[in-house]
Amino acid sequence: MSKLVTIYGGSGFVGRYIARRMARQGWRVRVAVRRPNEALFVKPYGAVGQVEPILCNIRDDASVADAMNGADAVVNCVGVLEEVGKNSFQAVQADGAERIARTAAAMGVESLVHLSAIGADPNAPSEYSRTKADGEQRILQHFPNATIFRLSIVFGSEDKFFNRFASLARMSPALPLFGASTMFQPVYVDDVAAAAEQALLNHADAGIYELAGPEADSFRGIMQTMLDVIERRRLILGLPLFMGRLMGGIGDVLKKITIGLLPTPITLDQARSLSVDNVPTGEYSGLKDLGISPTSMEAVLPDYLWRFRPSGQYAEIKASAKNLKT
Repeated sequence: MSKLVTIYGGSGFVGRYIARRMARQGWRVRVAVRRPNEALFVKPYGAVGQVEPILCNIRDDASVADAMNGADAVVNCVGVLEEVGKNSFQAVQADGAERIARTAAAMGVESLVHLSAIGADPNAPSEYSRTKADGEQRILQHFPNATIFRLSIVFGSEDKFFNRFASLARMSPALPLFGASTMFQPVYVDDVAAAAEQALLNHADAGIYELAGPEADSFRGIMQTMLDVIERRRLILGLPLFMGRLMGGIGDVLKKITIGLLPTPITLDQARSLSVDNVPTGEYSGLKDLGISPTSMEAVLPDYLWRFRPSGQYAEIKASAKNLKT
């Protein structure tokens, strides 16, 4: 019988790419999510019955164990960028990560892959990064041979980074940025999935890896790259981080008062995260050590950001027509 992998958060942005790759490898894939009815799109990744979404809440021991029953390998893709209700940073990224590792060790699972973040540090200014570090430590206590991937910003057609700012650029004459000089090194989502695939196939040593793309640039520079792709000229307005922290603090209070009904452009924790560069430290292995050539932003962004261009899918045709006239 083919092997079985349980992917917690397997219908999320990164998880779905891992699910697709493992299905192509002939594995059975169990996609453990809170809302399986919203994850039915993963089923065509494989043959009938090969990829199945199931109900799971990583805050619950029994739910995690049920989802892992009979699995040969486990991948944890669950994380939150913003706290919502009971899904706090601590509950999801520390307690939840430990629960998965503890259960995997008790059930004799062969391998565990965990997605963390570059910047994971117990002394980081943001709780997001501190709980990521806490989760890593707890995982290694229960499952010392785990493979941990620390990710930079992940980009791809379903991302909420470039799509969000490109949408804003389509409507606004300026892009206001907190932490405009903060450095990032975005990594392509399918490169992350390929790394997880290597680990699950036992083609990678256990340990911590830092996964980032080939280009390191400032937040401002990355936004300029995006603007070039969508063919729009916009003012990139760098705003001081203290203003972001102030706005985030006020927004957090309003969100609590309105029970989350009032969205905020930035949270206090996100503003704190922007005070630290998001690039590899160089202390750990990376994509190239896994035999993966990092994909550049320029190679992928035009494939899904074209719809934000003034002429949409006709931009290249109109450019070609202009060349014919001259």
